[in-house]
Amino acid sequence: MDLVPALEEPLKNVLGPPTAKVMAEHLGLHTVGDLLHHYPRRYEERGQLTHLADLPMDEHVTVVAMVADARLLTFASTKAPRGKGQRLEVTITDGSGRLQLVFFGNGVRKPHKELLPGTRAMFAGKVSVFNHRLQLAHPAYELLRGDSDETVETWAGALIPLYPATAKLESWKIGKAIQTVLPNVQEAVDPLPPTLREGRGLVSLPEALLKIHRPHTKADIADARARLKWDEAFVLQVALARRRHADAQLPAVPRRPSPDGLLTAFDDRLPFTLTEGQQKVSREIFDDLATEHPMHRLLQGEVGSGKTMVALRAMLAVVDAGGQAAMLAPTEVLAQQHHRSIVEMMGELAEGGMLGGAEQATKVVLLTGSMGAAARRQALLDLVTGEAGIVIGTHALIEDKVQFHDLGLVVVDEQHRFGVEQRDALRGKGKQPPHLLVMTATPIPRTVAMTVFGDLETSVLDQLPAGRSPIASHVVPAADKPHFLARAWERVREEVQNGHQAYVVCPRIGDDIDEPADPKKAKKSAEDEAEKRPPLAVLDVADQLGKGPLRGLTVEVLHGRMPPDDKDAVMRRFAAGDTHVLVATTVIEVGVNVPNATAMVIMDADRFGVSQLHQLRGRVGRGSAPGLCLLVTEMPEASAARQRLNAVASTLDGFELSRLDLEQRREGDVLGQAQSGARTSLRVLAVIEDEEVIAEAREEAVNVVAADPELTGLPGLRTALDALLDEEREQYLEKG
Repeated sequence: MDLVPALEEPLKNVLGPPTAKVMAEHLGLHTVGDLLHHYPRRYEERGQLTHLADLPMDEHVTVVAMVADARLLTFASTKAPRGKGQRLEVTITDGSGRLQLVFFGNGVRKPHKELLPGTRAMFAGKVSVFNHRLQLAHPAYELLRGDSDETVETWAGALIPLYPATAKLESWKIGKAIQTVLPNVQEAVDPLPPTLREGRGLVSLPEALLKIHRPHTKADIADARARLKWDEAFVLQVALARRRHADAQLPAVPRRPSPDGLLTAFDDRLPFTLTEGQQKVSREIFDDLATEHPMHRLLQGEVGSGKTMVALRAMLAVVDAGGQAAMLAPTEVLAQQHHRSIVEMMGELAEGGMLGGAEQATKVVLLTGSMGAAARRQALLDLVTGEAGIVIGTHALIEDKVQFHDLGLVVVDEQHRFGVEQRDALRGKGKQPPHLLVMTATPIPRTVAMTVFGDLETSVLDQLPAGRSPIASHVVPAADKPHFLARAWERVREEVQNGHQAYVVCPRIGDDIDEPADPKKAKKSAEDEAEKRPPLAVLDVADQLGKGPLRGLTVEVLHGRMPPDDKDAVMRRFAAGDTHVLVATTVIEVGVNVPNATAMVIMDADRFGVSQLHQLRGRVGRGSAPGLCLLVTEMPEASAARQRLNAVASTLDGFELSRLDLEQRREGDVLGQAQSGARTSLRVLAVIEDEEVIAEAREEAVNVVAADPELTGLPGLRTALDALLDEEREQYLEKG
């Protein structure tokens, strides 16, 4: 969060062009305000040294240690054949271990004079191994005692801040740069309303910035972090609250179902009772649809909790009220699956305008990019005339050619796969903004929902419909215990003998167009042997299974690069029970519903994310027979990947797993489109740990925006908001 014009001074004016260039290129820092918001990663205490025993290989590290020994050696080399080559070896210690530093050639003079035994300093460099010993070659260093005013001044604090640094710019150089701009903190205009700050006992912004960069005690750091977390949470929640407020001002056509219309006819023919959760969420949606402002609701539901049923009833209510509803699915397989299951659920109610169609019936059309020209023309005609009340499709729905008679509701399935622009384009097809229902089967922890989807109201379906069976999950360590894998294929045969079917999921397709493995992602440690081979592929595995452990069973493949008609034919055969085992990529991850499929074997399970594994597993156990999910991996028992798989096997609670997933991936840029791991707009706020701060900030933000939507009385907050919402993020929020 950059601050105010006073802090918008470019760094090149203050620190000189060379330093400013490195800061801009490597740390994304351009102004004085940016630099002041580059907070220390951790702090070293004067009397307490870092643990040399725990140094990571091949990483750039900063250590604080004492020189134990220094020796200048001479040697012969091609450049100095008469034994005139010089090498300085310095051993440093911190009580937990020792580390060798080496300097060569002309680079030995200065350290030879300065790094005397007993000297304490900060050292930065890349950890490497030479002769089976860890070393830093030519490290940069900064002495921690000295007579020059600058050194004494820079390190006067009792705690030494260590900053996120790069090989080109060591932590202490960043510290010195911050020392130069620190007097500017007094210019920082506070974004928090005074009543909020005083009411919560938070320090002022200038004081927080001083304390985070130059703390004297650990209490200073705690004060500063508490305050800066509030800034991040509050400004973000104000942005989202203003978005909700603006949405609430938009006009929309209220859509109330008629008493004896399509929805009533549909409910009357349901062969089961809706769960309490489905009834409650439906009520929330119908209340929203009946208002004169567009609904913006996020429907979260565990895999198999019956979200599609809730969405279908909302669509029928809108059709009842004379409007049309569009459901957007991320893949053709899923769009076809939704179309098939909705037509089946509706029966004669989906045969509007056809012989045998019910009186209240409407037409349900499918629109995908690969349809034949005649079918596509008919579908487009049905939409523009209003003949089709419901359309289900992929992003093909967004194309300019697609016109609606009266679009009243947009349902987006699996939100995280859809770009904001795509949602926006579809919403622009209504005469007035249509109502919006976003569905996801990836459980989102409450704080993430409040942050990432903060402009949507949230409904949660956490009850499974009656008749759903539990899923047993087990890790199959193929490398340690090959007989476990053999047993896995026996279990698949047993399920088939009992009249059921199975999925086998692989990370890759295996045809020639597959992308080559990314060399940057290859890990070097011994435990990652399993990662050196390419991931298992659908085509290879299907072939091996058909000839080997599953010989005699009908094995088919399904992946995203097959022609749509072939994909549909494969899914139909599997749904009809003609295929025993379907070997597929993650194309089956969402929405595929075959109640007779009871077993799933996920090959190279460590290559999938936690939420993805949970999604995949949700494809089995959808009928009355219990489900079985086997996670096959070659990763060693002690590896982080195995711990992750153990966690997935140990719980069916998607919310618990999504927390774990988030903790491992980091939040990513909460407002930007990066899903995870990228540079984040959150610097001290952790979405999972700071749940309380986020919830309280949301409450305060709602009150502030309700009282003063334009924030005219809070110039500091306006400025912070403008800085947070640079152009790209502003558009992102605008498009919602």
